[in-house]
Amino acid sequence: MDFDIVIVGGGLAGLSLAVALRGIPLSVAVVEGRPPEAPADWDTRIYAVSPANARFLDEIGAWRHFDLTRVAPVRTMEIHGDAGGRLDFSAYDSGVPELAWIVESALMQGELWESAKRQSNITLFCPARPQALAFTADGANLTLADGRTLAAKLIIAADGADSWTREAAGIAVEFKPYGEMGVVANFACERPHRDTAYQWFRADGVLAWLPLPGNRISMVWSTPEDFAADLLSLSPEELCLRVAEAGGWRLGDLSPVTPPAGFPLRLMRAPRSVAPRLALIGDAAHTIHPLSGHGINLGFQDSRVLAELLRDCPDYVDCGDERWLRRYQRARLEEVVALQSATDGLQKLFRPRSAVLSTLRNAGLNLTNSLPVIRDFLVRYALG
Repeated sequence: MDFDIVIVGGGLAGLSLAVALRGIPLSVAVVEGRPPEAPADWDTRIYAVSPANARFLDEIGAWRHFDLTRVAPVRTMEIHGDAGGRLDFSAYDSGVPELAWIVESALMQGELWESAKRQSNITLFCPARPQALAFTADGANLTLADGRTLAAKLIIAADGADSWTREAAGIAVEFKPYGEMGVVANFACERPHRDTAYQWFRADGVLAWLPLPGNRISMVWSTPEDFAADLLSLSPEELCLRVAEAGGWRLGDLSPVTPPAGFPLRLMRAPRSVAPRLALIGDAAHTIHPLSGHGINLGFQDSRVLAELLRDCPDYVDCGDERWLRRYQRARLEEVVALQSATDGLQKLFRPRSAVLSTLRNAGLNLTNSLPVIRDFLVRYALG
């Protein structure tokens, strides 16, 4: 079977790219192991979507179909250091409606999947698993485990940090484990959060509370592996007590909405995001520490930029030509490197138990908080 583009991976990055290619004369195949499933209650995989990426999702027709009773805005944010430092952000002070939107992964993936199913230039192969990948001067051939072969001008690796496609293409990447896990869970809270996100840099890691609709929050606790194992072993009541106490009881008592889950944290850098007949997007191209909440935003911007490049590709240009694809790599390099460096640097700055470093980093938070021009710049960057 012949296609112009084969996207390996039906997660958020891969599906958003496929849906963004609506209305252009390119045939697209999406290869995914299993269709998305809606959780019985709230999804523990929660993302802070920037306004720029909310616009992108709206432009491709997905955002307007979300169940907005399950989407919460962030209008204020409090960041607390480990020794009295504090940094505040306000949408009102910055002249914008919201700083971010908190959205479940399953909600976004489910709607993008339905959009892809309705799109005339997309063929979904699911369940399907890639088995072999071969490149030629004129194209690429992806063989599936069931024996079918998909021929394409361009292969898109959108299959996550442990990308099979990237490895099959011979692109070696650098992984840097942080020795930490991200522990996630959702809670109902006694007091209203008032659309406020909280973040604490603590001796045991970085704790974030993100607002969900109603009196609910999503927690992400990035913490050393031993402490994460301890958190995951607690009873629901003990975990609620531990999380509420760590947040200074800002929202009163907590009660469980979802059980906790944990995932290892690591930085991943790829030497390049394109090769002949190949482009990497999302976690297949880069990962960052979750303390900034920008991981999925990088993936959506990968999809937006690559979709625009493919839309603008003249008829006489082969969309799999590496020289053309390098435009995508150049367009994404600065933001990816900047955010990887910033989040890695913050993780290093707040991890050591040093009195001197503690004084400096908390003074830095307070200084930034006292300078509205700098705060506004940071907000504008985060908004996209």
